[in-house]
Amino acid sequence: MNKEKIIIYQLLPRLFGNTTNQLKLNGSRSENGCGKFNDITDLALQEIKALGINHIWYTGVIEHAIAQGYPEHNIPNGEPLVIKGKAGSPYAIIDYYDVNPDLAENVSQRMEEFQALINRTHQNNLKVIIDFVPNHLAREYKSDMKPEGISDFGENDDTTHAFSPANNFYYLPNEELHLPDDLKNKFPNNNYHENPAKATGNDQFSAYPNSNDWYETVKLNYGIDYMNEHSSYFDPIPDTWHKMKDILLYWAQKGVDGFRCDMAEMVPAEFWNWVITKVKSEFPEIIFIAEVYNPNFYETYICQGKFDYLYDKVGLYDTLKGIIRKEKPAREISNCWQSLNNLDAYMLRFLENHDEQRIASSFFAGDAEKALPAMLLSTCMHKGPAMIYFGQEVGEAANGASGFSGNDGRTTIFDYWTVPEHLKWMNSGKYDGKLLSAEQNKLRQVYADILKLGKQTAISEGEFYDLMWQNKDSAFFNSDIIYSFLRHSNEQKLLFVCNFDSQIQHLHLKVPSHALEVMDIPRPIKIKFRDLLSNYTCKIGSEELIEQGVKLIVPAYNSLVLEFVY
Repeated sequence: MNKEKIIIYQLLPRLFGNTTNQLKLNGSRSENGCGKFNDITDLALQEIKALGINHIWYTGVIEHAIAQGYPEHNIPNGEPLVIKGKAGSPYAIIDYYDVNPDLAENVSQRMEEFQALINRTHQNNLKVIIDFVPNHLAREYKSDMKPEGISDFGENDDTTHAFSPANNFYYLPNEELHLPDDLKNKFPNNNYHENPAKATGNDQFSAYPNSNDWYETVKLNYGIDYMNEHSSYFDPIPDTWHKMKDILLYWAQKGVDGFRCDMAEMVPAEFWNWVITKVKSEFPEIIFIAEVYNPNFYETYICQGKFDYLYDKVGLYDTLKGIIRKEKPAREISNCWQSLNNLDAYMLRFLENHDEQRIASSFFAGDAEKALPAMLLSTCMHKGPAMIYFGQEVGEAANGASGFSGNDGRTTIFDYWTVPEHLKWMNSGKYDGKLLSAEQNKLRQVYADILKLGKQTAISEGEFYDLMWQNKDSAFFNSDIIYSFLRHSNEQKLLFVCNFDSQIQHLHLKVPSHALEVMDIPRPIKIKFRDLLSNYTCKIGSEELIEQGVKLIVPAYNSLVLEFVY
């Protein structure tokens, strides 16, 4: 049985189903509305799956700090001074054992509604990924849903010590927390006090975090004394490790199939080795994806940390963004895989997520079509997972400010808002795209065609061969705007040619004899190419392919995926 390539669809339930028409800047939940778990219906899931998706990453599920609580359900209002936006950050967790009450139609049944979504997702042959936020939590963290016998974070801490391996937090003894003046001026009636102050989530060991710090969060203690040469104390196992293991098992037992681990590189690899081993001993098929940005840590978090996959942000994403924006030549893609030292299969590729700017925004490309060659390359270049962000497939541009989030080309994660182009596809719950333009429907179909290529054995299981070394200096191949490679398995050989330019490209592409030998293609032989994305076909001899190259025509912002037939 062929191994299926993982294709992930990231969505925020808060935004996914919100159909409010009249939005107020920085509006409240009652003013701007909020999407619900129940908006993600069987029909929605079937249409997402039809794109070629097999995993859905539900972002913002675990309960995080929100400004407007539900006092009638014993969920108090949050202190706005330590909450980013009215809706709050999905990465400032306030109860690891609960779900965001905003996402439930019946708040008292919120966990049951999420469990129903898990079950519904599985019934549609899709797998569930949620966030796990291990590095920090909300300043007002208090779990009222934790299982019996589990103590809260910080409940047993000795706050007279700046650091103790037994503590869950880092403290600044005898110092009160002083939040930035601009925040205090914005919320003059705040009642938040913290004494002793705790270290802030982005490793700020000061009682005076600034507005650019993760001031709404506190750093968790995994047994590393940061203020004393990063000395580590892992024996006995720190209390925070045990608490986090219990949290992961709690969600795994509910049917979660994978965890996207926020800022994993800020938590020691020794913890990941320990906890992933523990969780997989009970749930061997569960996957762990690490948000890691420092390439120097890649091998550590894969080999020692035991992660299944890591973000490929500073490598392929940044390179492709530069190529799309005409800031880098296409040939630089070769540097991406060469620098990974055979770790390609572990890398998660994407062009959008909640942290990044929308392709169609003026801050990125200004036109979703310009990224189609990059999307194909991200999906097909290696065995690792590919991901898209809801709305990407219909050209969502995230225009304008929403409240806490300004006009920066990103879809807000802090505000009650909508995703306008996505809503056209949603069409009041019909999920039929009838409100999309012809260009948007075409774009969505191209995304489906690309993502479904993940089912091809050469892509899901095959090896990679870069053709740039043979062609980059050719007068008939412009390596500033063209990138070409092979994917091959015993059953299938594929040739990819990506055109990142606005003009149609006529080129001669050579495949070296070494590549034919690696793919075990005999010589001499007549080869027929069949394009998996169109009706394009051509015939050529293997000797001609090596010596003269095959003449190809690649449309603007487009790609050829040619299957060898011989």
